[in-house]
Amino acid sequence: MVGEKALTLAMPFSKIGLSQKLLNQLKKEGYEKPYPVQQQVIPAALKSRDVLGIAPTGSGKTVAFVLPMLMNLEAIREAKQGKQARQTKEVKTKEIKTKEVKNREVDALVLVPTRELAVQVKEVFDEFNQGIADPFLIKAVYGGVSINPQMKSLYGVNILIATPGRLLELNRLKSLDLSKLDILTVDEADKMLHLGFKEEVGEIMSLLPKNRQNLLFSATLNDEVKEIRQIVLNNPIIVKIKAQEESSKLINQTAYWVENELKGPLLRHLILKHDMQQVLVFTSSIFKADAVVKKLKKHGMEAMAIHSKKSQGARTDALVKFKHKKIKVLVTTDLLSRGIDISFLPFVINYELPRSPKDFIHRIGRTGRAESPGQAITFVSEQEEHHFKVIQKKMGKQLVPLDAHLMDLTSSC
Repeated sequence: MVGEKALTLAMPFSKIGLSQKLLNQLKKEGYEKPYPVQQQVIPAALKSRDVLGIAPTGSGKTVAFVLPMLMNLEAIREAKQGKQARQTKEVKTKEIKTKEVKNREVDALVLVPTRELAVQVKEVFDEFNQGIADPFLIKAVYGGVSINPQMKSLYGVNILIATPGRLLELNRLKSLDLSKLDILTVDEADKMLHLGFKEEVGEIMSLLPKNRQNLLFSATLNDEVKEIRQIVLNNPIIVKIKAQEESSKLINQTAYWVENELKGPLLRHLILKHDMQQVLVFTSSIFKADAVVKKLKKHGMEAMAIHSKKSQGARTDALVKFKHKKIKVLVTTDLLSRGIDISFLPFVINYELPRSPKDFIHRIGRTGRAESPGQAITFVSEQEEHHFKVIQKKMGKQLVPLDAHLMDLTSSC
């Protein structure tokens, strides 16, 4: 296990084994220095070692596995091409490349628990795939959309990001071949198991070759994750990143006492007062999420809802527009609290309290990420007062709520 002193080392990307092309791409994308999880996972993964990464959300782990996967796959491809060239001298290199991609064999697989995370992981791969001399073909597959286009798109795929259920569907339809996989990454293993994918993960493992590199990431190391670890990993290097106090300090928390009928006016008042250009609002139900969006639009504020009743196309559209600041307000439910990953999100508002303290932490953890400060604002009604005290006790942080009834909200009604 990596010692905690290593977390404080200020080592640049240029010192952890990355290629110059990827270093150039990092600079182009605005990455200045590696976060602790990247600093420790990348060198270990580049040595083709199995890695167990225990790291909180927002710690930069996606980049930590994307970069070494791309480099390792590039090296594997070059080695395979060299071997083929030696075996068949009359075959030209260009023809070898053409032959290599014309099949349904997947070179690398990233398992993720949600559709949203699949899309976001693919976006990161796409960013850095530009730093590869001969870019890989990368696809993301997930449920909630037609399977036929996904089946057709898998011909020649190199890197596949997938949710477990859809991956197994595609395998049963013989749309892909996992028998020669070189690298497996399992992301957010704890959430995957929480969502009930344990049997699916076990079935997927049975489809993979024994000789492969494995990377497993989880925010926690509970008994179920330990069990999956035994199935997936072989003598791994363990990287454990604790949630740093500095990270929590980046989140400025505020709470307001407010009755339910005034939550809408208070939300609009705060958006206008703080000139919020990008704010993520959490509600406890789909019905409330849609109602909040309807009210915001009525008052001339661009907003969209994203929840399980929306089609995958609508969810993707809303998230893309929000990320690119084409809408100011995105309203969602706890189902997606860990599936939305935006590095520099300035505001999160708890319109209603979640059921559990863990969900509260996941919600406010959407801001104050990647060393960027953020504000988490919580609305607390009289009915929610006791539950809010329980949440604060579990968090070990006490807030003194402001009284919204003393504020002039008439202009926001």
